[in-house]
Amino acid sequence: MISLSQIEADLKEALKARDSIKADTLRGLKTRIQNEHIAKQHELSETEIAALVRSEVKRRKEAAESYRIGGRPELANKELKEADILEVYLPPQMSEGQLAAIVEKTIAETQAKPADFGKVMGRLKAQVGDQADGAILAKILRERLK
Repeated sequence: MISLSQIEADLKEALKARDSIKADTLRGLKTRIQNEHIAKQHELSETEIAALVRSEVKRRKEAAESYRIGGRPELANKELKEADILEVYLPPQMSEGQLAAIVEKTIAETQAKPADFGKVMGRLKAQVGDQADGAILAKILRERLK
C-alpha cells in the first residue's frame, strides 16, 4: 500500500526525470505527512497516510473548481494534475454502479425513509470504508431516498 518510503522513492524519480509538478506535489505531501507525524508523536499508519492523501486530493479539486469559476483555467489544470498525481496513492475506489447496489441493499434492509439519511449514511460509510468518496455516496443515497 502507501508508505512514506514509497513517496520518497517516487519523489527521487520525479527529481531525476525533472518532472517539477510531480516533484513539488510529492514534496508537499511528504511535508504534510512529516508534520502530522510530529503532531501525533507516532508513526502514521497506512490508513492515516491515506486519509492525508485523500484530504490533499480534495483540497486540490476544490481549488481547481475555484480557479475555474474565477476564470483561471491554467491554474485549475495545474491543480487537477496534482490531484491526479496524488490519487495514485489512494486505494481503488468503487464505481457508482457498485455504490448504488450497496445503497439499494442497505435501504431495503433498513426500510429507510428520507428522515433516516444520517443513520443510513453512517451504516454505508462503515460498509464501504475508504473505497468510496463520501460526497458521491451521499448523492446516490439522497437520490434513492426520495
